[in-house]
Amino acid sequence: MKIDAHQHVWQLSQPFCNWPTSVEAAIYRDFQPADLAPLLAEQGVTGTILVQAAPALAETKYILGVADKASFVCGVVGWVDMESDAAIEDLKSLAAHPKFRGIRPMLQSIDDPLWVLEPRFDPVFRTLIDLDLTFDALILPHHVQVIRELARRYPVLTIIIDHAAKPPIRAGGAASSGFASWSRDMARLALEANVACKISGLFTEARAGAGLSELRPWLNHLFEKFGSARLMWGSDWPVLNLASDYASWHMLCENWLLDKAPTDAKNIWGVTAARLYRIIE
Repeated sequence: MKIDAHQHVWQLSQPFCNWPTSVEAAIYRDFQPADLAPLLAEQGVTGTILVQAAPALAETKYILGVADKASFVCGVVGWVDMESDAAIEDLKSLAAHPKFRGIRPMLQSIDDPLWVLEPRFDPVFRTLIDLDLTFDALILPHHVQVIRELARRYPVLTIIIDHAAKPPIRAGGAASSGFASWSRDMARLALEANVACKISGLFTEARAGAGLSELRPWLNHLFEKFGSARLMWGSDWPVLNLASDYASWHMLCENWLLDKAPTDAKNIWGVTAARLYRIIE
């Protein structure tokens, strides 16, 4: 079992598609399942988690429709307006779809880092728990302690950190101040048993041309603190194309896992994602 726990699709003509823009030239075109399918086949990836890319309920319904037609999509992480009076009903309606697995508010784009802790969202989190849905956290390093508080508040809510909280890899290695603060906060976050983390999106946080030697300290820290049972591999395709390509990212992670126990490698490649996103192959 090999699962890509984080990929996207988009169609620029859709009214909710306001990113990417022409500034992101490498990914400023439509990306659909037919574009990803051969890349999955080349690397032996058998399933994916399709994740929202726009803060719009219409986009979530759109990608659920895409998932209906793409057999390799095992689950969908969508979006609801948590501030809306209709949030609970929207969640219940989406949860009726067999591939719907959770939500991802785009916390990295919200000015107030404490927004997610507002008491008014308690009914939303209680509903996620009742429906056995996940909460994907798209965050930056300064959100990590906020998410730890959220995890403590809802200890049975499955929280999944996207892209390892986007660490400042290009700013330096294990001796940098950025690594020191990120590693400290991620170690504290990993103490919360209901928090897992995706190994994804790291190429786009590194300098152009970065390789395993530069990413290894960050990857090893995640492995040490979360363990393989709470780590999952993802590509972040097609955003990945801003920095590299699918085969290169897959190969880097293969090389990183060479000295890991077979059980740990299996967890990271797919078993963890299958368990947390309730995928049955």
